[in-house]
Amino acid sequence: MNELDRLSPGAFASTKKIPVAILLDHIRSALNVGSIFRTSDAFALEKIYLCGITATPPHREILKTALGSTETVSWEYCTNSLEALAKLKAAGYEIWAVEQAEGSIPLQSLDFQGIGKLALVFGNEVDGVGDDVLHACDGCIEIPQFGTKHSLNVAVCAGIVAWEAAKRYNFK
Repeated sequence: MNELDRLSPGAFASTKKIPVAILLDHIRSALNVGSIFRTSDAFALEKIYLCGITATPPHREILKTALGSTETVSWEYCTNSLEALAKLKAAGYEIWAVEQAEGSIPLQSLDFQGIGKLALVFGNEVDGVGDDVLHACDGCIEIPQFGTKHSLNVAVCAGIVAWEAAKRYNFK
């Protein structure tokens, strides 16, 4: 860890975070949730909101993929995603769903630096972001894809978008 110049959990808690929160809308796989915790730690994101059927720590499958990041990343459970969206809006977040939807814009077109605080909404592995949640968001972005499949695993998608946010917010 010393050679990699990694922070201790205590030091990480007091470091500046990228002004990005993640909202997980009814994610069914706890393994995906754990991976998103790990990604959120890697890019120093502010918080994760776990909503609906999304599993919460401590859960065996979350802990398996999170590798300790449930102890370093701030998180909160909300019964439904609209409750979490209301909290985020009240706290001044601009909220963007990550979903293939009518009117969505490519990820590379979102002006991250023009946004103070950003919340990213990721949906269920089968059904995507719920329609009620999608309509409550400020906009929708999608990751351009060029193969034969029309979607990415939600944890992979979160990793791509988090990396893009980290680059755009010029975080070091």
